[in-house]
Amino acid sequence: MRSLPLPLALTARLSPVAVLACAGWALTSGPAAPPAAGHQSAPHTPAGPSAAADPAPAAAANAYTTAPAPCSSVPAATLKSLVPGAGTAGKEIPSTDTSLRRTCSWNALDGYDYRWLDVSFEIGGSAQEARREYDQRVAERGGGGAVPGLGDSAYSVVGLTTEDGQQTREGVVLVRAANALVVVTYSGSDFETRRAPSTDEINKGAIKAAKSAVAALDGGRD
Repeated sequence: MRSLPLPLALTARLSPVAVLACAGWALTSGPAAPPAAGHQSAPHTPAGPSAAADPAPAAAANAYTTAPAPCSSVPAATLKSLVPGAGTAGKEIPSTDTSLRRTCSWNALDGYDYRWLDVSFEIGGSAQEARREYDQRVAERGGGGAVPGLGDSAYSVVGLTTEDGQQTREGVVLVRAANALVVVTYSGSDFETRRAPSTDEINKGAIKAAKSAVAALDGGRD
């Protein structure tokens, strides 16, 4: 089957990932589009009591001390289903401090279908610091909704972009677990139909990867 050149929008995905590795707390996702039908916005309520009322802030602050290895955070079977044709080893993005910030990327073109997955771990100095960062990012990204049962707080949003007639749909899942943040970005395009995967497919795929990534945080516990 003949290979196809990647659109500029997909080729440029390398740049935001590199920025994330250097900037630490920055999201890799592009601008979010309004949610598709059935994916409604949900007002975010910060999980747990405020920092002033937290009865055991020190314990929460030290729940995680190092970022786990991101390229082994997602099971091989999950990677094969989300990014067909990609090597399970992934590619870790250089970081200025690998004990606190680590990111791994997988991408592949399988026939005419292109998929990209990023998983990032960011370790904060305290649960309160991570909560403030999480709340700020959620406030900056409208059109998504809460993901129940994932970490202490979790939020997902899916957006659609079109460049030169080629659609790309991207989902971002942001999770706070104690003093750690997990950021998962999952995107896809079909070069034959020039359409993007459904909102449901991208959203479920991003959440599936996020659940695996949160489980991998146990390796970074104190």
